[in-house]
Amino acid sequence: MYFLILLGVIGGMAVPLQTSINGELSRFSKAVFVTSFYSFLMGTLALFAVNIVLNTGKFSASFFGAQDYSYIWFVGGLMGVVFLTANIVLLPRIGAALTVIVTVTGQMIIGIMIDTFGWFEAVPQPFHPMHLAGVMLLIAGIIYMNINKRLGVGRRHSRAWLLLGLATGMLPPMQTAVNSALSREIDSTLFAAFISFLVGTTALFFIALTVHRRLSLQFKVDGASLKPWHFAGGVLGAAYIGMNILLMPHLGVTLTMMSAIFGQIIMGLLIDHFGLFKLPKQPIDARRIIAVSIIVAGILLLQIF
Repeated sequence: MYFLILLGVIGGMAVPLQTSINGELSRFSKAVFVTSFYSFLMGTLALFAVNIVLNTGKFSASFFGAQDYSYIWFVGGLMGVVFLTANIVLLPRIGAALTVIVTVTGQMIIGIMIDTFGWFEAVPQPFHPMHLAGVMLLIAGIIYMNINKRLGVGRRHSRAWLLLGLATGMLPPMQTAVNSALSREIDSTLFAAFISFLVGTTALFFIALTVHRRLSLQFKVDGASLKPWHFAGGVLGAAYIGMNILLMPHLGVTLTMMSAIFGQIIMGLLIDHFGLFKLPKQPIDARRIIAVSIIVAGILLLQIF
């Protein structure tokens, strides 16, 4: 069990790296959805390459002809795109810290409900009051870590933005549950991740063309050149999605998401502490160590009970 949690943490650590690399790529795209499209495209191509070797038979006409193509084939990828878009909208309006808090709260609420009631074909897991206590500790740790940051939000429409963050925060656990159901239907975690990314890439293709009217990239900006590693974000995203699909049947949605969130926080702290990707250094202090300890306590409560 603890090994699976560790895998979830490692998978979660890919997310801040993906975000940072995509931030570098955005310098050459000058457009949010163009950056997201190429990130998803690289993830799709990476998963295609893996699947063409390990799941060659699933690219046959007989395989595709035998499928019923229920909603689980399409919804997972679209949820990822909606969550990405919502974060783009929320960040400039309520700030990064508050965006993290409300979206994580949404993830934990829906995660418990999916586990308890077995939604999206998930295996039901008995609810224990300590599960709720563990979730509250995780949220408390995140709030404590960000308490010295600006959490203010303008009064006008503030409730609407907070509700949007709470609602869209529920999408990643739902996406994980849906993709896990797809992996069971087609008997392949890797192919389910490929389908999810393919759907997301297709959606972003049309969104980018509609919003930005282009898909082009600049090859040189301010003396810097576009390099292959600028496209690595999508590969990391594919690894994260695949890991969640693999772990969800064993850990449940809530513990899978909590492990991933913890990994995201750890890597985020390391990026800040060492000033990776040319970001300003923000040394790890006592507040952050205490916050991480609170989050670990929450994960342990969820695992023990």
